[in-house]
Amino acid sequence: MLTVKDLFERHGKMLCLSLASGKSGLSRAIRAPEAERPGLVLSGYMKGFSQRRILVFGKPEIDYLRDLDVKVRIKRLQAILTPKVPAVIVARRFRPPKELTDLCDQEDIALFRSSMPTMDLMNKLSVILSDEFSPTISCHGTLVESFGVGVMIQGDSSVGKSETALGMIERGHRLISDDVVLVRKREGSYLEGTGPELTRHMLEIRGIGIINVAHLYGAVCISESKEIDLIVKLEEWDDAHFYDRIGLEERHSDILGVKVPFYIMPVKPGRDVVLLLETIVLNHRLKAMGYNSAKEFNVKLLEMISKKSVALK
Repeated sequence: MLTVKDLFERHGKMLCLSLASGKSGLSRAIRAPEAERPGLVLSGYMKGFSQRRILVFGKPEIDYLRDLDVKVRIKRLQAILTPKVPAVIVARRFRPPKELTDLCDQEDIALFRSSMPTMDLMNKLSVILSDEFSPTISCHGTLVESFGVGVMIQGDSSVGKSETALGMIERGHRLISDDVVLVRKREGSYLEGTGPELTRHMLEIRGIGIINVAHLYGAVCISESKEIDLIVKLEEWDDAHFYDRIGLEERHSDILGVKVPFYIMPVKPGRDVVLLLETIVLNHRLKAMGYNSAKEFNVKLLEMISKKSVALK
């Protein structure tokens, strides 16, 4: 649960916030990923007003309040400063009216001042809140960046995920996270993966232990986060299992409601897993550009069969 204190500590510097009053309201929970300007609500029209959003006062709101009679000003502010309002922010370093400061103290609502222009503040605050409220899960796997593509390597324990990632790093690719990948849904349309702070830039290699990739290979071989473009599952080779040899079948894995291209790579001694993984990535990039080798081969095959059928007739 995100509180006003969390928002202030994590993003106060970016939003240029300073606490003006209502310190006791820092523990309030923020339950909506949006901010709102009171606007028409200050005139007494309350229809559609949500009490769960952070209120942002800009120049029009402050000027309007100052033009009101003191009693009317208090009445209008009392109507919107309810126990459900998480916080109030006054933009452009305007001095908040005394009645606003007093009511925030009485109602235990944190009142902030910001030096940012109102629209810039609203835009940044909306992005921050959207990010904080984004759905997040943790997945078992290793996330690497290869040729600009985010690849999450999954598979059973000891199948070789970390060793594959180490081979990718040796060939100039980047490590995002090993063992645990924190996956966050961004803008409701794509997934972004990052690693826990404790194990960031670390790889666990059985027989060697924990290694710091940033120290061994340099900062160029690591990255903080990356969009997850495809998932590759490593599994032990099974002679009884039928593996797709053409590539016409397209699989997807659903994570947080987002479908991600999914591949199964059987591994056994003698197979160069790193090379095969690079090939999957390059082939994925070709598909994104509209070139599908498997479909092209299938079209040629069908054309050849059709020509032979006509010749036999």
